[in-house]
Amino acid sequence: MDNDLAQKAISYALAGSWNKAIEVNTKILEADPQNVDALNRLARAYAELGNLGKARHTAKKVIAIDPFNPIALKALEKWKGLKKGETLVSGTSKADMFLEEPGKTKIVPLLNLGDNKLLSKLDSGDEVVLKTHGHKACVVTKTGKYIGKLPDDLSARLKKLITYGNEYQVLIKSTDKNDVKVFIREVKRSKKLSDIPSFSTEKIEYISFTPPELVHKRQDLELEGEEEEQ
Repeated sequence: MDNDLAQKAISYALAGSWNKAIEVNTKILEADPQNVDALNRLARAYAELGNLGKARHTAKKVIAIDPFNPIALKALEKWKGLKKGETLVSGTSKADMFLEEPGKTKIVPLLNLGDNKLLSKLDSGDEVVLKTHGHKACVVTKTGKYIGKLPDDLSARLKKLITYGNEYQVLIKSTDKNDVKVFIREVKRSKKLSDIPSFSTEKIEYISFTPPELVHKRQDLELEGEEEEQ
């Protein structure tokens, strides 16, 4: 029965149904007040609804039971800079949000990271924005706050692909004080580049299948892909 309730609680969290998640986790805790998994889920649900007082109080219950619980400790650190009523704006989680597709997705560690207070508020699954300028590409929050930049070779490649009409979704994969990784997914590919993957997984010969007017473009992209792999 407890396992069934736990699965329900997880399903509600994945669907972003935070009120339902609170109900189920509360029911689990009525039978087992020291269930740290349920307490962590409950704290997260409160935080997603902007009830930081209850979120912190619940996370502290976890620490009282398990002083080194990494989930509760990280959550309390993230919530330090938030004010009452503020939320993490993490969006709805999906079980398959980090599903990798060869040529269409890539996990990238960011460089030149932004402010630690901002980074501490990021959570896995947060949707962020890829912004290009000049020869560089950086990742910012939906409100335009700087998080970090992509490596130069990948920046140049994606900037060119975006210019040709490709579109990308970017999610926070993992975050720590000195390490933020993003998950980049190609969500639209230009018809002109229908046979060019966004992220090369192996050396592929495209030129024999390429119209003459696009050969130069493809050579440029493939060269950048090879530099990226080195």
